[in-house]
Amino acid sequence: MSRRALLSAGAALPVLAMPAIGRAQGRYKPEYKITVVGNRPIALSESAFVWADLVNQRSEGRLNFKVYPGSSLVGGDQTRELLAIRQGVIDGAVFSTINISPQVREMNLFSLPFLMPNTAAFDALVGGEVGQALFRALAQRDVEPLAWGENGFREISNSKRPIRAPADLRGLKIRFAAGAIFSEIYTALGANPVQMSFADLQPALSTGAVDGQENPVNLFLGFRMDTLAQKHLTMWNYCADAGIVSLSKPVLASLEPRDREIVVEAAREAGQAGNNAARKGLGANGDRSSLDECARRGVEVIDLSPAEKRAFAQATRPVFDKWAATVGPDLVRKAEAAIARVS
Repeated sequence: MSRRALLSAGAALPVLAMPAIGRAQGRYKPEYKITVVGNRPIALSESAFVWADLVNQRSEGRLNFKVYPGSSLVGGDQTRELLAIRQGVIDGAVFSTINISPQVREMNLFSLPFLMPNTAAFDALVGGEVGQALFRALAQRDVEPLAWGENGFREISNSKRPIRAPADLRGLKIRFAAGAIFSEIYTALGANPVQMSFADLQPALSTGAVDGQENPVNLFLGFRMDTLAQKHLTMWNYCADAGIVSLSKPVLASLEPRDREIVVEAAREAGQAGNNAARKGLGANGDRSSLDECARRGVEVIDLSPAEKRAFAQATRPVFDKWAATVGPDLVRKAEAAIARVS
């Protein structure tokens, strides 16, 4: 081989040695924007930050996921996150199924009142045929769902009185996040439902614009709602707030296979991190530390008996039946069957 040929071959070696990295660095964005409602210590936010951290570490600098909490990329309106991803403004999200249910009707399954009595029922849904069907429904919207997470069962608090029966809700102004189903649930219970974003909730509670709200216990604690006159907390598990770790389909398709694998595996771990945060201290394995902390802060924690929960379920059954038709009767039947198997 001539000296010129040797030099030419040597010059080509660095390109041949790192083709994937070179291509990835040339094609990847400087930053991938990830949206999530609220901020730590909300369980969904925990999932988002864990996901970004794992991806950034494991990709060794090829990917830069940045979390924008508080739905700040859509002006605090969490119901616009799905549209923003479809428009290419945002790259990924840890969705609350409540916030995307206006656009993906099947996601209202988690909001059917008193469908899921406990975490075993929730796990049965997301881990089986129902969870797969819901992922397919979201995938039709240009978004790739990667893993399930959880924000927790939604409990109700208020500043006026203990809630033990449907009559106790009469006349109370209760904030809900999104979805007409929640307006109908609270109307059926005699309350006055008020829709507003999470960003507006704390000032509304502090001024008395609303009397109460419904959110998971660990969110209640993390955002010190006990300091916003919320002194009565009823554990009724009327619906669950599921989370979905998701990425834009075009973004996922643009990744090198090894980076795609990193993103997907990190999403699964992040979903589990959210589950752990959502369930901490709520009685599993004897750990009631979160409930004890509520009591320490002067909050009356009301555990409803099965009979008391049935009274709420009966009062909201017309809403359940109406929205079961919207979600899809076959999907609801499968959900009920899956829950029955673990009950």
